[in-house]
Amino acid sequence: MKSIDLNCDMGELPQVIADGTQEALMPFLTSVNVACGGHAGDQQTMKTTVEQGLRWKLAVGAHPGYPDRANFGRLELNLTAKEISNTVFEQVRNLAQVAGDCGASVKHVKAHGALYNQAARNREIAAAIADGVARWNRDVILVGLAGSAMLTVFREAGFRVAAEGFADRRYEPDGTLRSRKFADALIRDPAEAGRQVLTIATRGRVMACNGVEIPLEAHTICTHADTEGASQIAAAIARTLREAGVTLSALTNLTS
Repeated sequence: MKSIDLNCDMGELPQVIADGTQEALMPFLTSVNVACGGHAGDQQTMKTTVEQGLRWKLAVGAHPGYPDRANFGRLELNLTAKEISNTVFEQVRNLAQVAGDCGASVKHVKAHGALYNQAARNREIAAAIADGVARWNRDVILVGLAGSAMLTVFREAGFRVAAEGFADRRYEPDGTLRSRKFADALIRDPAEAGRQVLTIATRGRVMACNGVEIPLEAHTICTHADTEGASQIAAAIARTLREAGVTLSALTNLTS
């Protein structure tokens, strides 16, 4: 039976924490990636998100991004490898301390936004991320874009890796994510998101924006808490997978 992890980037928007939207997603997930003070997040949002994750028995991961809160970490910054390593180290260590105080441990690390997208095509940036995490702890899983060079770099650095696909994002024909500057970059229809995830999970394929199927092998699928209709999307994904006989399982059981 096929198994896959469902993860979500969280702890980024205080309003969706306060109104219950964030926790409403958690029954459908197996892992949570917690913003740790770079692009978003502070001590309180980290604490609340970790506590919620524990309540739903989710694997807790760190979600470091460029330290650019004004642009939500979605603009490329011209940082040196050392600067990237330093900020990743500081952010992951910060979350690990908060998680430890809550009785949890950080199981995986997934970069955010522009840092993630640059690392998918730039080995030096990927290596800087790995270096920053290694300065804290090598015994965690590094998550990266399925089919990208960043996974190779992470493996070469001695980490277990998890290849990631996306439920609510469209793909370019080369397997990269379609830029958010395009109106069709996001998938907001829950049924469509469910179909995309099922195709990835059961067939190792995904439909690119030009209508051509491309290969995509993934251990984990991401859905975003800030996508419109996020809870409906997450519910549709989980239901579609379970109805197809796909088991939802945390990353620690699935990685290589």
